[in-house]
Amino acid sequence: MPTFCDVALPVPIEQVFTYRIAENQSPVIGGRVLVPFGPRKMVGVVTALHDNAPNLPAKSIKNVLTVMDASPLLDETLRKLALWTAEYYLAPLGEVFRSMLPLSAEFKQSWAYRITEAGHNALFESAGIGSSLRSRLTPEEQDKEYEVLDYLANSDAVRESTLRSSTGTSLNILTSLVRKKWISRADDSEIRDAARTMRVAVLDNAAPSGSGDAPRLNHNQQTVMLALTASGGRMPVDELNKLAIPRSTPQTLVKRGLIRIEDEARAFHLVNARKLPQAVFELNVEQKCAVDHTLRAVADKQFSVTLLHGVTGSGKTACYLSAMRRVLEDGGSAIMLVPEIGLTPAAAAHLHAVFGEEVALLHSGLSDKERAEQWRRIHRGEAHIVVGTRSAVFAPVRGLALIVVDEEQDGSYKQEETPRYNARDLAVMRGKLSRAAVVLGSATPSLESFHNASNGKYKLINLTERVEQRGLPEVEVVDMREEFLSAGSEVLFSRALLEETGTRLARGEQAILLMNRRGYSSVVLCRACGETVQCRNCALAMTHHKGSPRLECHFCGYRCRVPEECPKCQSDHIFFLGSGSEKVEDRLHAAFPTARIGRMDRDTIRGRHDFERMLDRLNSGEIDLLVGTQMVAKGHDIHGVTLVGVVGADHALSFPDFRSAERTFQLLTQVAGRAGRGTTPGRVILQTWHPDHYAIQFAKQHDFTGFAQKELQFRRWMNYPPFTSLANVLLRGEKLELVLRWVGKLEQWVKHTTLDGVRSLGPASAPLSKLKNDYRYHFVMRGPRTKLHVALRAMLLAAEKYEIPRTNMIVDMDAQSLL
Repeated sequence: MPTFCDVALPVPIEQVFTYRIAENQSPVIGGRVLVPFGPRKMVGVVTALHDNAPNLPAKSIKNVLTVMDASPLLDETLRKLALWTAEYYLAPLGEVFRSMLPLSAEFKQSWAYRITEAGHNALFESAGIGSSLRSRLTPEEQDKEYEVLDYLANSDAVRESTLRSSTGTSLNILTSLVRKKWISRADDSEIRDAARTMRVAVLDNAAPSGSGDAPRLNHNQQTVMLALTASGGRMPVDELNKLAIPRSTPQTLVKRGLIRIEDEARAFHLVNARKLPQAVFELNVEQKCAVDHTLRAVADKQFSVTLLHGVTGSGKTACYLSAMRRVLEDGGSAIMLVPEIGLTPAAAAHLHAVFGEEVALLHSGLSDKERAEQWRRIHRGEAHIVVGTRSAVFAPVRGLALIVVDEEQDGSYKQEETPRYNARDLAVMRGKLSRAAVVLGSATPSLESFHNASNGKYKLINLTERVEQRGLPEVEVVDMREEFLSAGSEVLFSRALLEETGTRLARGEQAILLMNRRGYSSVVLCRACGETVQCRNCALAMTHHKGSPRLECHFCGYRCRVPEECPKCQSDHIFFLGSGSEKVEDRLHAAFPTARIGRMDRDTIRGRHDFERMLDRLNSGEIDLLVGTQMVAKGHDIHGVTLVGVVGADHALSFPDFRSAERTFQLLTQVAGRAGRGTTPGRVILQTWHPDHYAIQFAKQHDFTGFAQKELQFRRWMNYPPFTSLANVLLRGEKLELVLRWVGKLEQWVKHTTLDGVRSLGPASAPLSKLKNDYRYHFVMRGPRTKLHVALRAMLLAAEKYEIPRTNMIVDMDAQSLL
């Protein structure tokens, strides 16, 4: 039996840690262990078992505390995928494993606090008038620190959650008290059962039933017994509690031996799993060719990647379902990735209608226990079809034969925290490791995928027609500069859009309007001094939300009241500029007072079910007009929508990002595709201040190939992806002087280091120069992929030499945003 094991821990350190194994412990590679790490206990994944003692004093080698898994949670393929992810995205292996294992519900990280002798002395001193303690603290801090010490003085160890809820204190105050050594902190974490259960009342078989026993029961007890009898002898306690009875009644019946209370596994139900029309599998010639190609790749059990480029409404989903059904019939498994949580219930409903309980969900909208439950179902082999957002690419399915990435171009597949992976690219790598077929589907493919298909690396299959030969919507471009000259002022809606919307509503048809900004006004300005109201944490203007009313930063979430006067010059000439989805909704109510209008943005869609409820209302005809941000543009198949109006989406063209034209074209094409998916032809009115821009013109013509060729030509000239690899190296910190010092050191390193074939742009202040209270500077690194990795590794070593903390330096390989 090996005496040591290497463990990858979820910390920002790119190494594994060696622990001693006790005689009665049997850890496995790919399984979890609980180990001490500094003052904490942490869960890590075992990467190796061996007898090689680390080069440390024997007393410094720590022991494994608990072996959590008797068999591996991650098979060899998933471990290889984790190693590749860590290497490619320059991320700690333990952080990758944490993303792969959504089992946080099985381990509760917590701290327990005790008052120290110094704390008792400080508490005693604080009671004195004019004490030195009280003179050093603000009144609020005095009250809170005294309250915490007073609470702990009468208790033994108290968990952090209990302490914070009982005293209303903050983590900052607790940290300050620990630093002063007035309280001590110890790890109180525990392994726990994450199974979701519910309490069920069960009619005891030996208990008398019916009216014969009624005289011995009071009215409330009879009510419970009759309800249990009517439900077959079992009923959730939550349902019993809804009856007009005291909560103590079931317990009285338990004591009398008439019923018993049991814990039962809580079933997970897919939301609103609707039946699919049979026509979904009546494939046309192009769809059949696409499905046949995919199934041949699956049957060959050889890795392949297919780019399924289909115009909006061409039936790509039907192709996915047909191929996945065949895979399941042949004993295989499949994963389907969707970009947004909001699209997951709709995708799950389609899959559940076809595959029933074979479907599992994985996305961040689930609770920790729900995610753990779904992951365990997949791991046990109870589910062979997985649908989810980017983390579902790690699902531990058995016999993986097919991976589908729907809307493969979507930026949501790129994770913006460590590990900063792109799920689309990981899907390709997992397909390679599993010898599975990978299908990337989109009406507007990413230029990287299209380039790979054009040069033969991927197979390209086109779906050129909508199902049932429905035509693509006619697109009219409205020049808002001319509308401004005609009206003499800036207008939100063009005359053409108002007229066409009125016509469609009068005919009983539906419309969608896109405004890709939240809120009511995007800028709050003082007309006296020109000052804008900025977020206190970010170098950004606050957005006005009229309904609340409030100002909000959409990056850090900071909120404040709407000012009555300018914070700088105290003038009351406050002016609101710009528009958002809230203003569009408000103006639509004024223009069409009888219309039923809904809004879909992050302010109205908060819970995981809100998205589906809104679409159900649109589907059923309860909503005439739907206005929203880009959430309205993706994947919806609403046959009553015949008009799409683009009120504001081209402002992204001015962003300092080489992908701005591509994103604008994709958004406009996707939202235009929502129109005319039924029997009535659709129309799109596209309002823009940049009518001559090639992204606008190609979107008008539904010409992806023309746009891609032109944009790729620019990318080739400028040596941007896909013709080279790119990474964004960002330095951030709360102290500007310290960040500038780090930037200066790395700038000198870049100047005096030969970066073979790699070009460094910068350093420069990031476009979002301050975000979430961090000042931000970045280097943009470009070059061949292998050489770029060598340069980035060397840069990380230099940063370590200059004592730049790893948490203050972000290396974003294949960065999707340079903001």
